[in-house]
Amino acid sequence: MARSALYEESAISTREKKEIKFYTAFKVVAIVFFFLFLIAFITSLYGIWGIADSDADGGSKTFSILVLVAMDVSLAGICLIAWFLKNRFNVSYDYIFVEDELRLTKVYNGKKRKYLTTVKADQILKIGWVNKPSYDATVRGLQGGKPKILTPNREPAEGKEFYYLLASGSLGKTLYVLECREMMLEYLVFAAGRNKLERE
Repeated sequence: MARSALYEESAISTREKKEIKFYTAFKVVAIVFFFLFLIAFITSLYGIWGIADSDADGGSKTFSILVLVAMDVSLAGICLIAWFLKNRFNVSYDYIFVEDELRLTKVYNGKKRKYLTTVKADQILKIGWVNKPSYDATVRGLQGGKPKILTPNREPAEGKEFYYLLASGSLGKTLYVLECREMMLEYLVFAAGRNKLERE
């Protein structure tokens, strides 16, 4: 029987202020190099036309054009690298339990949200604590597979713990690691059944 309830938690970085600074720094670098690339690209077009119309020999023309192209590619590369690297910082996760299912979402910089998956109560095979022996046994049972760590922290924030959730799906079993309060554990156990809770 479905439990008509809504419970939501977020796993936010305990180093949030520092993470925001890194995110902002990489974003600024990406924007600066994007404009540098635009300027260099337009300049290169005029430069290539000028080189093509010059009286220099073929080898010199080719070398000069390659230098201009390499400069453009380098600037574009730095821009793209910085833009993608920024998403490694200030990442958080939302866990929403509603009507016997857990919806998992990744959040970038507190704004951009990326839906990850939904785990239904009847898919849950096992629930427990990451610091218990049952977690290590569950990881070994994945036969080389890796758990999906859905928290930005190496240590749980105050009032929270790391829990694991083993669920079945169309592609096999998936092990999730969540950072949340005991209340979320209670909702999950209520939905999946107390026989799914591993206490050791």
